[in-house]
Amino acid sequence: MTGHAPDRLEMRILSLNTWGGRVGDPLIAWLGQADADVFCLQEMIHTPAASTAWLTYRDDGIVLPQRANLFGEVSAALPAHRAFFCAAARGPLYEGERVLQSEWGLATFVRRTFPIIAQAQDFVHGTFAADGFGPHPRSRNAHAVRLFDDGTGAPVTIAHMHGLRELTGKTDTPARHAQAKAFVELILRIARKGERLVVCGDFNVLPDSVTLEALQAIGLTDLVTGGGHTDTRTSLYTKSGRYANYMLVNEAAKVRRFEVVREPEVSDHRALLLEIA
Repeated sequence: MTGHAPDRLEMRILSLNTWGGRVGDPLIAWLGQADADVFCLQEMIHTPAASTAWLTYRDDGIVLPQRANLFGEVSAALPAHRAFFCAAARGPLYEGERVLQSEWGLATFVRRTFPIIAQAQDFVHGTFAADGFGPHPRSRNAHAVRLFDDGTGAPVTIAHMHGLRELTGKTDTPARHAQAKAFVELILRIARKGERLVVCGDFNVLPDSVTLEALQAIGLTDLVTGGGHTDTRTSLYTKSGRYANYMLVNEAAKVRRFEVVREPEVSDHRALLLEIA
């Protein structure tokens, strides 16, 4: 996969919370063959100093495996794409008893045949945590890119974020109100009136949230709830509350296909796959 398929007029966008790469090689292999033009990936890990494939996250009695160099491995699996890592925090992961400083955040991959004509990265909650992941709710950021699409002869803006995790659940809070406002402001820095706009990510909210209301107020329609989808989590997620991930478009983005991907299960989140003209 070395370039944009010449016989495909649609732009293909994939959003996924990678779960810190806990599924490992099957996740990386699937991303490598997914053939998306733009990948919007949340919960990415970047630990250049690691000498092993796996590290361990330890916090308040929670112990989780993390794919040490997930960003580097996905970058290698997508050589036809430009890779952007957007760090939200830096904190300790463990290789046995050895402590390594690891960055955690978002990654965006854009097929090289699409010129990037504008972009913005900023925090929607907090700021960069340089000396530990910190207490909840932890810092969160967002990334938006504006691309020129030769297939349609017009630009398109794509933005994604990983929303706050509140210990009280997914209901609205003052922090989530502020996050929604900051996310919309970042999107509008880059998007242009009348052009196609796609917004996605793991928002960590319910469908009736202020986040969805704020995005609808700027002309976006959610394809998850609008399509009758009630579950964006896989069988690897065993809790209740199956909404987390969303994909929204404006009127200018003509949807050719939208899928909440059921198989394979490469995370505890389902990937969202969109094709637009």
